[in-house]
Amino acid sequence: MRKIFSKWIERYFSDEEALLLFVLLAAALLVILTLGQALAPVFAGIILAFLMQGGVNRLKEMNMPHLLSVILVFLGFVGGVGALLLIVMPLAWKQSINLFNELPGILSEIQAVLLLLPEKYPEFISEDRVLELIDLAAAELSQMGQWVVTFSLNSITGIIALLIYLVLVPILVFFFLKDGGSLTRWWVSFLPEKRDMMTQVWTEMDGQIANYIRGKVIEIIVVGVVTYITFIFLGINYAALLGILVGLSVLIPYIGAALVTLPVALIAFFQWGWSGDFMYLMIAYGIIQALDGNVLVPLLFSEAVNLHPVAIIVSVLVFGGVWGFWGVFFAIPLATLIKAILSAWPKAKQVVLEESSA
Repeated sequence: MRKIFSKWIERYFSDEEALLLFVLLAAALLVILTLGQALAPVFAGIILAFLMQGGVNRLKEMNMPHLLSVILVFLGFVGGVGALLLIVMPLAWKQSINLFNELPGILSEIQAVLLLLPEKYPEFISEDRVLELIDLAAAELSQMGQWVVTFSLNSITGIIALLIYLVLVPILVFFFLKDGGSLTRWWVSFLPEKRDMMTQVWTEMDGQIANYIRGKVIEIIVVGVVTYITFIFLGINYAALLGILVGLSVLIPYIGAALVTLPVALIAFFQWGWSGDFMYLMIAYGIIQALDGNVLVPLLFSEAVNLHPVAIIVSVLVFGGVWGFWGVFFAIPLATLIKAILSAWPKAKQVVLEESSA
């Protein structure tokens, strides 16, 4: 066993660059796990600056000075965040409160419908089973109420944290955009001159991750806005809240669209019942999902990451379980990073063997 393990170590870690890359990845993971919460504003600033660097580069290609390009892109970022905080979030929060206040009435209607099932379909479901489902739903609602109370008690801490993010993150984003080149050169100066494998991984990841995250942000905005406008036109309640949910659902491939269909259908059903309005809304929602999957996604992700659907679902589950929302958002880029490292590692080893044999 020891001999097998020694051969495995020699095969994959005999190259100094491979060993250094492994150490850097382990150190980065350790920093994230131990200092992730404290350094969260820094990580957020780096990610946002990375996303906006493409805009800065395009303005510089138009012979615009670097500082002016940074200022224009930064002002656009501040304007977008301001619109989100001052317009979208208050509207969504108000509709969330209204929906929560109407939940008892909705649950009463659900209970009345469920109690009719044993009479119509006694061979499939019993009254005891229906009562168990009702008790389970009541328990879940009680836990939700406790969460709301806890959230309200911790709201002061949340507001302070939000203020810290609103102050620190924009400052960090500006300086990362302004001095990103010099900071990158300073960091690279500590790496060895021969770093073929690191360069290969970075080259593969730089374009793919940037294109994926930018495309995903655009997809969230487009799908959310189109859904909101469509739902407003059709007159469904909680249009802003549902638009945000549908927009965020694109974060989880193959699963998000199916999950968000349930609240859309339920709210439409309890507003209109089995009517023409309900059918029109569900048809419009289906058209939005079809256009997103068949038009918008191929357009935004023409250089899409080549990952198997099983790998995508597993990465969403794993990284989402570890880091929550942000783990889901960055699941595919992280899976792509792992794929790039795994594909580059044997090639680097093969190069070393060829050089030694020559």
